[in-house]
Amino acid sequence: MSDRVEQYVAELSAALRGPARVKSRMVDEIRDGLADTIDAQTSCGVPHEQAVDRALREFGTVDEIAPSCQQELTIAQTRQTSTNLVIVVGFLITAGHLTWTTEDWELPTTAQLMLAVATTAAALAVGALAATGVLTRWVPVPEGLPMLVSWACGTASVAMPFAAVVLALTAPLHIAWPLIAVSYVIAIGSHVVLALSARACRECVRRTELETSS
Repeated sequence: MSDRVEQYVAELSAALRGPARVKSRMVDEIRDGLADTIDAQTSCGVPHEQAVDRALREFGTVDEIAPSCQQELTIAQTRQTSTNLVIVVGFLITAGHLTWTTEDWELPTTAQLMLAVATTAAALAVGALAATGVLTRWVPVPEGLPMLVSWACGTASVAMPFAAVVLALTAPLHIAWPLIAVSYVIAIGSHVVLALSARACRECVRRTELETSS
């Protein structure tokens, strides 16, 4: 493989943000496409360096192809963030429901409010999965959806840990200590997962805006 091709691919990779696996697959496909184009040219008798020049011109400069690549990665990150949000919120709501129904214990109003906020965010995430999946056959992905998902995920990353702490502090005494321990683990874990997902999604959106405006 030509050094110029590897430099091209490296520059493209550095310009993009998104889920590591999707980004790696995208970059590999572009590298393979360049290699195939070069091989096709050289098999017709074109000198190697000239074939590299033609392949790079055919694919376009990094600045030219980065916006479309980043747009695809932003959608992929939106789907990943939405999936994380649905899984985490669904798990925590299920665990909480089992706890307070088994113990015949009324859920505190504050916890109900935080869970409602998180549930709303998860419902939006379900809609985002549909909008970035099967619905793209008929309608384009709404422009502001990735940023909306990132903020919904960020909100849930605060609401869920807060709800977990409220549950622990207001639980009946005979289940308080185990619930406190579990709640702190849930609070830390859910906040880390959702906060990182939200930040990654925002970074993708900003990178898309940067690539589009440049």
